[in-house]
Amino acid sequence: MKRAILINGVPASGKSTVTRGLVRALELRGIHAMPLGLDTVKEGLFAQIGTGDRDHNRMLGRASYHAIFNLVADMPDSLIPVIDAWHGFQPESVLRDHLARAGVARLVEVWVGIAPAEAARRYRARAGRRAFGHLPASYADELFALAGTARPVQLGPVIEIDGAAPLPEDLADRVLAGLT
Repeated sequence: MKRAILINGVPASGKSTVTRGLVRALELRGIHAMPLGLDTVKEGLFAQIGTGDRDHNRMLGRASYHAIFNLVADMPDSLIPVIDAWHGFQPESVLRDHLARAGVARLVEVWVGIAPAEAARRYRARAGRRAFGHLPASYADELFALAGTARPVQLGPVIEIDGAAPLPEDLADRVLAGLT
């Protein structure tokens, strides 16, 4: 049975930090997990295809998302993908279709919540250090509004954590329990 972990939250919520910590904790428990980050794929596309306006950025995001689920479809069931993305950036039906196409039978969502002001502050702080092609620091104002309304997709058990707090020590155990 193919399983997956969705690390979900708005940009700058701490998803990548949670992903790295969770993958390490799962490996310590003998569970093979593969981190798959939307930005990792998207930055490869930026480097090879180029960057453009916001519509181009969104198109590359959709292509990256599709590529991630192509990889998930080809993974053996013994390897658990940990998919790091803002899963609310497109309609829920798109995620449902990707999960079905990839053959995911069981998933857990880790919702990384963040206060709107903290998300905006983090985004502004890292904007100058990110790969060229990401939205500029001015996106922080839009992100502030988004962080106030964003919610988990709830297609499976949801584990909510605070993106401004240290990683919960029991997160891997809670995720594994949700995948059974």
